[in-house]
Amino acid sequence: MTVEPGLAGWLQLTLTPGLGATSIRNLLGRFGLPESVLSAPSKQLESVVGSAAAALLRSKETAPAVERALRWAEAPSHAVVTLADTVYPGLLLEIPDPPALLYAVGRLELLARPALAIVGSRNATAQGARNAEQFARAFSEAGFAIVSGLAMGIDAAAHCGGLAAQGSTIAVLGTGVDVVYPRQNAELAARIAQSGLLLSEFPLGSTAVAHHFPRRNRLISGLAQGCLVIEAALASGSLITARAALEQGREVFAVPGSIHSPLSKGCHALIKQGAKLVESAEDVLTELAAFRTPGAQRGHKSPVADQNEETLLPLLGFDPVDIDSLCTRTGLSAEQVSAGLLRLELAGQVAALPGGMYQRLD
Repeated sequence: MTVEPGLAGWLQLTLTPGLGATSIRNLLGRFGLPESVLSAPSKQLESVVGSAAAALLRSKETAPAVERALRWAEAPSHAVVTLADTVYPGLLLEIPDPPALLYAVGRLELLARPALAIVGSRNATAQGARNAEQFARAFSEAGFAIVSGLAMGIDAAAHCGGLAAQGSTIAVLGTGVDVVYPRQNAELAARIAQSGLLLSEFPLGSTAVAHHFPRRNRLISGLAQGCLVIEAALASGSLITARAALEQGREVFAVPGSIHSPLSKGCHALIKQGAKLVESAEDVLTELAAFRTPGAQRGHKSPVADQNEETLLPLLGFDPVDIDSLCTRTGLSAEQVSAGLLRLELAGQVAALPGGMYQRLD
């Protein structure tokens, strides 16, 4: 990928030790683009960031890291997006502390799409993971990019759902974009790099450090028009993302669950605080209708899909039933049954129940 002129200056600012996001914004506000910052007299720099930071800014200490990042950015599908770039996400400009730059691998065009964040427990139940994947797929079919944090559990399921349709997915990392964490999601990260987008504000090579993840979470919510929480305990990091979404003026949604499950308590707390209760994908899509991508193919079904649903609905009955039983009744595969149930749920003809059960509504 072509490296933009002036990128070295942006990298030098962000890679200078001890120079935080606030100091960088102050320098840019005072002097303009990084080239002007770096050519400013020492005394003027000191008046903004102090003598120690000004000295580091003028030193050659960051030169190897800057050179490494420039070489990295030349590779296909790699990019470093700065505040001055037209592809920088407009929604991030609305948050209090937008990163000066973002390292990206994959499809930059996803940054221009409407987006929905989906987050939740790393220790998700099988039903919670299934809900996350099915919701994400429905939103992706509606043209929304699915934003999450590449964690185990709900995050991973949401990314898989996003990859299944044209909206695709953006994984915001708490490490450098070249470091996969957790390692169990290495294969998923590779799929996202190919068909979605990996994104990080942290320098290349940054490992997983606890304080990175709350910062990562503000970007997950900041990139999206809304944030959906699926399964979260009261101490879950997903609630940090939800709070950031509220502070950023985003819509917050939560899926309720059993009153006896610890993984429902975080979602129930959000609902008590004003988050919108979600029972179907349509609940979210209705709220975010203004952001829908024109021409999105949601609701378009192939003749095969129509036939599967015509087979499925009469055999559902009106008593709760699981997917395995429906496979036996219909002769369809589990994937065909799951896809048909999702479309019927979106149409308001079927309800998903706790424990992986489904029930016909009309």
